[in-house]
Amino acid sequence: MKRRITWTLLVLTSVLLLLAVVPLAVSLTARERVAYRDGQRAATRVIAAAAEEHLSDDKPPTAMHQELLAAARAGDCAAVYDRSGRLVAGTPCAAAQGEEAAELVKDVLAGHEPEPPENEGRLLAAEPAGEVHRPAGAVVLARSAGPLDARVAAIWGWSAAIGAAGVAASTLLSVRLAGWVGRPLSTLDASARRLGEGALDERADIGPGPPEVRRLAATFNTMAARMEALVHGHRAVIADVSHQLRTPLTALRLRLDVLAAGAEGETAAELGAAQEEIARLSRLVDGLLAVARAEQTTPRPTAVRVDEVVAERVAAWSPVGEERGVRLSAVSAGRAPAVALGAGHLEQILDNLIANAVDAVPEGGSITLDHERARNAVRVCVRDDGPGMTDEAKAVAFRRFGNPEARGAGLGLAIVHRLVTVNGGTARLEDTPGGGLTVVLDLPLWPQSGPGRGGAGRSLPVLKET
Repeated sequence: MKRRITWTLLVLTSVLLLLAVVPLAVSLTARERVAYRDGQRAATRVIAAAAEEHLSDDKPPTAMHQELLAAARAGDCAAVYDRSGRLVAGTPCAAAQGEEAAELVKDVLAGHEPEPPENEGRLLAAEPAGEVHRPAGAVVLARSAGPLDARVAAIWGWSAAIGAAGVAASTLLSVRLAGWVGRPLSTLDASARRLGEGALDERADIGPGPPEVRRLAATFNTMAARMEALVHGHRAVIADVSHQLRTPLTALRLRLDVLAAGAEGETAAELGAAQEEIARLSRLVDGLLAVARAEQTTPRPTAVRVDEVVAERVAAWSPVGEERGVRLSAVSAGRAPAVALGAGHLEQILDNLIANAVDAVPEGGSITLDHERARNAVRVCVRDDGPGMTDEAKAVAFRRFGNPEARGAGLGLAIVHRLVTVNGGTARLEDTPGGGLTVVLDLPLWPQSGPGRGGAGRSLPVLKET
């Protein structure tokens, strides 16, 4: 925006100066040339008047010689010709004599007004001595064009200086104006970016700048303060709900454990079923809390190596799969580039997906993780050969993951969907060829290549789908 304001004002000022200064300089140059020519013709007429008294009235040439001497002292060259075109008198300078001067004299004696030429840096002028139509002779005066050229050069020089000064002043003012407008907006943009990254205490600087920008900064600060209050209040409510729910659930579980220890027969079976329901309710509460925390999280992206994380998670979950009779494997199409994800998010995503698949796949089944480069993303797929999902279940899977025939009502895919989309990726569900479910994740590429990955830490706890 700063460059746009600067260039707009600079171009506008340059065009205005060009339209104003150039025509003015052209007009002044033309006026100066006319004035110079008029002065030359006036000096020529003075000599012609003195020459007429000698040529037509046969008076002594004293006055004519005096005017020629004055012209010579002024640096002009002059020559007087009679009615036949013969040179009568002249200054020592011969610039007023020659072929061009003879042509001028011929035109003047014929009663014409010739266009005076320029000869070797001198301007020639010719005037009749006497009447225009029946002159007694002609006078040719050659004057140096140097003073005229100097005046024209001065006019264009001053015009150029004025234009340059105007452009410089416009540049300075446009830069200051662009800074006055753009600097507060840049500061506000940086504050909005930091607020979007999760710095809820970020506030914009209400300093110098246009009134509209200052009002915008004040409105932004009001919005940020209200958002901070809402988020902190929401977190406080979640913490209170967590405490209020977990405590009675724990107490209820302990009471059921005590009762189940001395129960037999149908009573023991009923108490076991109640214990399972309590366990499901506890996991549901944990899932709800995890989703809430994920909704409040805005990660700072880091470079994460997909192939390394996939290999780590397969190695970590392989013992669990062996206990359940499920085989875990990783398939790689080569070393994948780094993706831009929050610290620990890819581990959290894969843990949730593998946990869901382990619970859903029957004994003897398999789970496969593979990844490949896909346009501007890295595609990670988690495939299983379990019972799969119906179309209706897929439609709500990211809001409430669930195989209706599987145990539990956890929120594993809701958390996965949140962690993927908050980082700028996409997630979708597909059927595995031959039966089963495939979760396809398109993760954004890291804009800069780097050997490290930022997934060492865990920002969220591992949650299983049950």
